[in-house]
Amino acid sequence: MTAQQPLTYDAFVEIASADRAVVGLVLKGSHAHEGMTTERSDHDLYVVVADDAATDLAPLSGHRTAELDLVVLPLADFRAAGMPGFERYALARARIVLDRLDGGIAEILAAKARLDTDEAFREAGEWLDAYANSLYRSVKNERDGHALAARLDAADSIRFLLELLFALDRRPRPYNKYLQWELVRYPLPGWDTGSLLEAADHISATGSVSLQRSLFARVEAAARHAGHGAVLDAWGEDLELMRPQ
Repeated sequence: MTAQQPLTYDAFVEIASADRAVVGLVLKGSHAHEGMTTERSDHDLYVVVADDAATDLAPLSGHRTAELDLVVLPLADFRAAGMPGFERYALARARIVLDRLDGGIAEILAAKARLDTDEAFREAGEWLDAYANSLYRSVKNERDGHALAARLDAADSIRFLLELLFALDRRPRPYNKYLQWELVRYPLPGWDTGSLLEAADHISATGSVSLQRSLFARVEAAARHAGHGAVLDAWGEDLELMRPQ
């Protein structure tokens, strides 16, 4: 590999596939999301090495070019990646290039794509409270004449709302870049994708109180159905400010 001849994705996959210490190759990012690549999209590749195995590829971990980004790590670290963490969604939708574990790499990715019941319930409760907090602040700021603060709080509330809705479905929330991609292919149960995205867009841009309240009514019903009534009831009389008038 030289400055004149940078390592290409195809060349590296061939090299890594020939290394018996490598038990998996996992491609994440735009190239793992059909229709999302551009001429500037690089290949983000995890190189999974058997625990305690030696490989000449280890020094390439952290390699970054316009064509190829590499992470070389042992199997145990790959199991833990994104659990929890920012990488979880990326790995949940990653594409397997090589799996020498008879489906073991696929099983690891499947586990990252699905929150367990207790984890999902706990996270949903936390995101619900954060959503209600930002929504309440937005409505109160709009009432008191703080227009910019109201819009900023409204935008914050959408972030927390999306985290909540995906947690209720036991899924990691996609990055903003892939939100529409995800929802078009894997809609959230009980939610119309077009309407949800339109509401998120409008609320983030305008802080519309009437739309925030209308959306909250649906969220409250869904949250109570999922067993999170106590989180909402802790808001007491302040709930009335969030609900449709």
